Amino acid sequence: MKSSYKVQQGYSFYSVLFVILVGGVFFSVGFKLYQPYFDYMTIDKVLTNVINNTEELEKHPKILKKDLGKKWAVNQIRLPHKDALIIRKKEGYVILKLNYEIRVPMFYNVDAMVKFEKEYKAVAP
Repeated sequence: MKSSYKVQQGYSFYSVLFVILVGGVFFSVGFKLYQPYFDYMTIDKVLTNVINNTEELEKHPKILKKDLGKKWAVNQIRLPHKDALIIRKKEGYVILKLNYEIRVPMFYNVDAMVKFEKEYKAVAP
């Protein structure tokens, strides 16, 4: 005699709902953290170009910082505070130190803090 029972296959409603919920949370977090990382990549690209350009390195640190601000304004990027980028000329080197953190609101009263630190060093012309 053959059994008349069929084996059920597939996902239950709750398992599909759980997968959608978890995927939605990851998508939301990724979407909110995308902008700070994209801004950092643009800042990094500009600073790398400055380090490789001897004409830029010859400028006084205050003028160089002002010029960098103009380049970032074109890309609609602002550093969170004035000390986020420190430019020094020391011992035959030009040192650009990028150090800042950004708070990104996530859900209700939960924030994510994104921190960027990098030092760029080039031989002074």
